[in-house]
Amino acid sequence: MVQNNILTKIKEYETIIIHRHVRPDPDAIGSQVGLKRIIEASFPDKKVYAVGEEDPSLFFLAEMDKLENKDFDNALIIVCDTANTGRISDRRYELGDYVIKIDHHPNNDTYGDLKWVDTTASSTCELIYEFAKFHPELVVTDEAARLIYAGIVGDTGRFLFPSTTNRTFRYAAELVNYTFDRTALYNSLYDVPDKIARMRGYILQNFKISKSGATSIKITKDVLEKFDIDPIETGGLVGILGDIQGVKAWIIFIEEEYIIRARIRSKGPVINTLANKYKGGGHPLASGASVGSWEEADRLAAELEIVCESYLE
Repeated sequence: MVQNNILTKIKEYETIIIHRHVRPDPDAIGSQVGLKRIIEASFPDKKVYAVGEEDPSLFFLAEMDKLENKDFDNALIIVCDTANTGRISDRRYELGDYVIKIDHHPNNDTYGDLKWVDTTASSTCELIYEFAKFHPELVVTDEAARLIYAGIVGDTGRFLFPSTTNRTFRYAAELVNYTFDRTALYNSLYDVPDKIARMRGYILQNFKISKSGATSIKITKDVLEKFDIDPIETGGLVGILGDIQGVKAWIIFIEEEYIIRARIRSKGPVINTLANKYKGGGHPLASGASVGSWEEADRLAAELEIVCESYLE
């Protein structure tokens, strides 16, 4: 069983460094640092670190450790919630001795010496809790439970998304028995700064729905500057069009320094195969991609139109 093999590797190594994807979300941070807290509590003599780019909006969950290159020597690397190597935050994972992949995205990039990929899970946090739940020697602390619960809530859209299963609800019910402030956690997850609220208003004022139910909107560098928003802060914008009647699928294009990010979401049409064509991927209803120009962005939007036209509800 792959979970047993993962535990064997954790026991084998003195230093364990846990990574996740760039532009983290609650599931990425929750699974990464939740696993860190579990290992620390279960094996106090081990050195366990979490690394990657920082997102100040997620500091209420955890902050990252700062390591030197030499710290990766003979280290076990665990990568959480990351479908492909191009999205792993902190490329120094390549300096480690052995790589484990734990993820719930489609396994198109089969990297890692040991892989646990379960696409039936609502989140990678769900897998981390399952890993601890079925290995009694692993200790789930209150802080680990808070982090894991946050990731499950985030990736299920507060248990509204189709990925939510009976298993998800059972694990969530067990996690709320731990001691942490759920109200404070929810407030931190869903409170938005004034500037993000105003940007949401901009999106709602400027989107247009096609006859097929597709829509997209372009957030240029000039618009980001106008609202004083860094591209890394735009994660809270992606779901805003999902509440609009008639919208089947949508793209939020975010212009960065050298690339245009495409955050793609759907209420039915499968979009990850489309994202794969544009240097991306993800879930059938939630994916990301990237394009090199606004002309290429227009082509992606046109292909989303075709996907929506062929979708039968």
